[in-house]
Amino acid sequence: MNRIDPKLAATLRQPAELVDCGLAPAAELADLEQVAARYAIAVTPDIAALIDTEDPNDPIARQFVPSTLELVQEAGERADPIGDDAHSPVAGIVHRYPDRVLFKLVHVCAVYCRFCFRREMVGPGKATALSDSAYRDALDYIGGHPEIWEVILTGGDPLMLSPRRLAEIMADIAAIDHVKIIRLHTRVPVAAPARISDEMVAALRVGGATTWVAVHANHPRELTAEARAACARFADAGIPLVSQSVLLRGVNDDAATLEALMRSFVECRIKPYYLHHGDLAPGTAHLRTTIEQGQELMRGLRGRVSGLCQPDYVLDIPGGHGKAPIGPHYLSHPNSRERELSSEARYRVVDYCGEVHLYPPKP
Repeated sequence: MNRIDPKLAATLRQPAELVDCGLAPAAELADLEQVAARYAIAVTPDIAALIDTEDPNDPIARQFVPSTLELVQEAGERADPIGDDAHSPVAGIVHRYPDRVLFKLVHVCAVYCRFCFRREMVGPGKATALSDSAYRDALDYIGGHPEIWEVILTGGDPLMLSPRRLAEIMADIAAIDHVKIIRLHTRVPVAAPARISDEMVAALRVGGATTWVAVHANHPRELTAEARAACARFADAGIPLVSQSVLLRGVNDDAATLEALMRSFVECRIKPYYLHHGDLAPGTAHLRTTIEQGQELMRGLRGRVSGLCQPDYVLDIPGGHGKAPIGPHYLSHPNSRERELSSEARYRVVDYCGEVHLYPPKP
């Protein structure tokens, strides 16, 4: 395996830099400049060191190195695929579910995923963070809605903020009596694990609310020794962790890779939480699987790994209608004809081997 220099000092942000490092072909430079004009690029040294430059289908590269296929937009793809704007009562807040809100603090990330559903809203040229007045308005909104039990810090990536600023934000949110849970969604433990310092971990611990961290990774190779150590700093400090992943063609759309990823999470004390079906973000069709493929993979995972390793396979319904579980079904009701013929009509249950059983069984 041929990888670029693991001592690379700076994040790669320009197509020419990717070409110089062997991460993109020189012949595609002009087209990649068009991609970069629309969608942000950032490949940290930690991520770049994972990429096999001799593998044209490297699963790490597919997630972070831009492709000319991003210039192709298919019917149905949209700038706001999950409908954040439809549920944004004030700047920075998305209130889709009664008991929780998204709080979008920043619009920058350590790395920019090529499948990102917020790819039209993050990166250079966009607002980097909420203004002071917008931040206060967002806090006032949360404070004025006592049904809000959980605040989810997202963006962008909230761990791009300094520990000092994060500590201030955590204290501000925890001071709202009805907020009991503060959850942070992040790529940083994988993309830039050195940022997860003792100071950063301490900033996330706050009286009055429980902190959770959701770590995003899509391939087991992302959970390097450094990433595992970063996650361990959270766990050792008593901060529980869950995972988020996206099902991606050519990255994790096979049973062995998905199994290894979920087991790696559990080994890191991260509970698998969501496996997202790819959103209809512009220029991402080449990375999306079908729902049927995802359901088959989830069925296979059920028989291969511990229950600790089972995420929910979910679809964020376009238009702002929220997430729906779309995994395979294992239970079916008796049909109406069976109910007419017997007072003992029973459910059909499919086990992990695909065999059908009736429930309750006959005495």
